[in-house]
Amino acid sequence: MRFLRRPAIGLLGQVLAILLLTLVIEFGTSTLLYERASRFAVRDDEANRLAEHLVISRRLVAERPPAERPAMAAELTTDRYALQWSEALPPPAPIAPTLDEMQRQVIEWEPALAAADLRLHIGSPGRRSVVTGGLRLDDGSWLYFRTRQPIANLNLSVERIALAMIPAIALMLLGGLLLRRVLLPLRRLAVGADRVGHGVVEPVEEDGPGEVRRVIAAFNRMQGRIQALIAGRTQALAAVGHDLRTPLARLHLRTESLPQGETRDAIVRDVAEMEAMITSLLAFLGGEADPEASSVVDVAVMCATIADDAQDRGRVASYRGPDHCEWRVRRVGFKRALVNLVENALHYGDEVTITLSAEGGGLAIRVEDDGPGIPDDELDHVLEPFVRLDPARSRDTVGFGLGLSIVQLAVSAEGGVLKLANRAAGGLCAEIALPPETK
Repeated sequence: MRFLRRPAIGLLGQVLAILLLTLVIEFGTSTLLYERASRFAVRDDEANRLAEHLVISRRLVAERPPAERPAMAAELTTDRYALQWSEALPPPAPIAPTLDEMQRQVIEWEPALAAADLRLHIGSPGRRSVVTGGLRLDDGSWLYFRTRQPIANLNLSVERIALAMIPAIALMLLGGLLLRRVLLPLRRLAVGADRVGHGVVEPVEEDGPGEVRRVIAAFNRMQGRIQALIAGRTQALAAVGHDLRTPLARLHLRTESLPQGETRDAIVRDVAEMEAMITSLLAFLGGEADPEASSVVDVAVMCATIADDAQDRGRVASYRGPDHCEWRVRRVGFKRALVNLVENALHYGDEVTITLSAEGGGLAIRVEDDGPGIPDDELDHVLEPFVRLDPARSRDTVGFGLGLSIVQLAVSAEGGVLKLANRAAGGLCAEIALPPETK
């Protein structure tokens, strides 16, 4: 199959080449099996008996007027041979090889049958195959005959089954293998496309027909451009984060020298808000390029710690669940997601509860608050970046509206799902559902 590797042969050309090859195989197989069937012979006494019956029957039927020939053919039918007269010879059964050798035997016994255009075919399939055929009368009509019992030693069931099935099976297998080889580069391209944005970039091998090679080459160039854009964006984010945090740090230090009062407190709040906005923006824009590797983390301790931190700030927060629950996650990104959910709950509610439970082999973490909740028709919309539903909430919101989007990115990186639902008792329930860990 080296010809399938030649780029000069396009995809259409390779498909046509496969079809041509299958047709050649079918023709060769059919020719071989027909040849084997045509060489079938019977005992001389059987050939003699058939020849005599055909000669007598042809003469008697030909002597009758056309209106009486069907009845004469019925009278000539015996327990061994069934005869029928018709204006045209019925077509042979599908894939019915001619019996050339048997025809030669019959004509040797009765040479007069040579001028009658004697035709012999294999009739019904199976191991009890019969012989069918016909004799042409002088007026052009036909005397059709069929052996009512299997001819002695006639056993061509294997040939008939092979004749019908071997070419089809061979063509399906060969065509499937060849098409699989032709489509292999497309499968590699699909795998390569699925890897984009998920780790190290690996160019796809340029192989296959010319059209596919050109597509793969274009994909590799596009993949390189995307990687260059991601790398440039990562560098830009790092530079912007440093450049923005530096003056904010200086501004924070300078506020320490200001006298206590409302002005200083307002400046401190503005600086904290700007730092929170920069942190959320960098976390969202740099999420796809996060090189953090997953590790085994005690999620129960993480949830309890986040609740304790909120309590230390004077907020009402509690944790419900096991004391320990180890799970493989990206520690920094996953903790950021939980913190965002808790801060969001504390911003809109007065009390938050973190619940951890194992469900269906996976893990479920619920963060519930007693706030106003979210309109049901906005539950999906609020997960989109830069979306804030301030009119639906009772308090002002800081930041860019990226908190839930960051949570969704972090949860998706773990193969999980973030679900939002309004509680029947009031408030919002944000649930992180993680799938079972793969061994």
